[in-house]
Amino acid sequence: MAALQERLRAAREVVERTPQGLFVDGEWRPARSGATLAVEDPGTTEAIAEVADAAPADAADALDAAVRAQASWAATPPRERGEVLRRAYEAIIARTDELALMMTLEMGKPLAESRAEVAYAAEFLRWFSEEAVRIDGGYMTAPGGGSRVVTLRQPVGPCLLITPWNFPMAMGTRKIGPALAAGCTVVVKPARQTPLSMLALVDILREAGAPPGVVNVFTTSRSGEVTDHLLHDTRLRKLSFTGSTGVGRALLAGASRTVLRTSMELGGNAPFLVFADADLDAAVEGAFLAKMRNTGEACTAANRFYVHSSVAAEFGRRLAERLAALPVRHGLDPESQVGPLIDAAAVKNVTALVTDATEAGATLLTPDADVPADGHFLAPAVLDGVPLGARALREEIFGPVAPIVAFDDEESAVALANDSEYGLAGYLYTESLDRGLRVSERLECGMVGLNQGVISNPAAPFGGVKQSGLGREGGAVGIDEYLSLKYLAIRADR
Repeated sequence: MAALQERLRAAREVVERTPQGLFVDGEWRPARSGATLAVEDPGTTEAIAEVADAAPADAADALDAAVRAQASWAATPPRERGEVLRRAYEAIIARTDELALMMTLEMGKPLAESRAEVAYAAEFLRWFSEEAVRIDGGYMTAPGGGSRVVTLRQPVGPCLLITPWNFPMAMGTRKIGPALAAGCTVVVKPARQTPLSMLALVDILREAGAPPGVVNVFTTSRSGEVTDHLLHDTRLRKLSFTGSTGVGRALLAGASRTVLRTSMELGGNAPFLVFADADLDAAVEGAFLAKMRNTGEACTAANRFYVHSSVAAEFGRRLAERLAALPVRHGLDPESQVGPLIDAAAVKNVTALVTDATEAGATLLTPDADVPADGHFLAPAVLDGVPLGARALREEIFGPVAPIVAFDDEESAVALANDSEYGLAGYLYTESLDRGLRVSERLECGMVGLNQGVISNPAAPFGGVKQSGLGREGGAVGIDEYLSLKYLAIRADR
């Protein structure tokens, strides 16, 4: 208890040092109305900060600043743009401990996971600092002769970046990094539940030398109204959003009015396939990582477990033992391995999915567990024999629940895995390389973990198919989302 209280005290001190206003044109300022919104610690439900609550006019000020800065930032040499990102990377790494404390306080994940996210977030800035100087073009002689075909890539222009609450810093750097490297200015809107990590990140970018207007941020409790106002502005050139598919559909509809270029990283419903020849120890460990990262609150989280009937009972038993042994505590508690969910609505939704499955005939393999009375806590659960019509197999769970369904052959496993409107991530465990490659190619998703439970990597393209999104973030292609291709036809008679 003493260690928890000491960490809580240290985390609150970091919060007190973090700007809590709007960042517009290089300056921190309050909302025009003076309005604020509360930020809650999901582990205690106590308010830990009051940040500025922007109205449409505040967001318009941020876009005005981004528009004014666009031409000069685009003309800044790529090396200089990259050096800003590199300095920010180094500052984040130097401040890992304090940033992780604040992240856990506002989001809830165990402190070890927050430290891992801070490192992951920083890596996007390092990666794209190096990509800034690799923006290339092309040159060729036209097939008929008489002219030359020259291609070049130019920054799209001012971007609106909307980030989620579950990875409050990494989802910011995954968007800000390539945008700034490409020569785009940005307006960032973090989730209202977890704005502090983004505010700290933006202040680090300021200290790293990002010129006024290049990075702007606003927080708001009126996300739909404020965002829609910006989508009407024809000066905005790009929208990048990470969040639910439902909100993504609404944003795509709004973006269609001005034919706005969009990137959408939306919901997931990842299948996790375990074949009869799988190494069960490795499969259980991979399932633990794929399910429990971020307490299950991740779009890449394993959502549906399809296990060959010959090993389903043993896999379920081992996974249930693994998850039941995890201490459920406040994320700053040194013993914590499962933190709280983000809010009361999340607990209610995940609980309803478990109830729906058990009432339909599923068996709960994990025992009832004590969880802290204060905060939004939920014990991990493993469900066996889940009926195919259960909501837990159709909807994104976003919590520590693992529903298991047995299958008998590869064909049915692939069919079950692909029976979803989502297509972000998938996982499979098998000792057969042939099967691994064959099934990986057949899975309808943008990313596959083959005998691996963690797939996120700044050097790899992140994104999905079907209703899981449009475009890719990270990797060598991540910067392409922020560049427009221009073709020059040059007369050259010979």
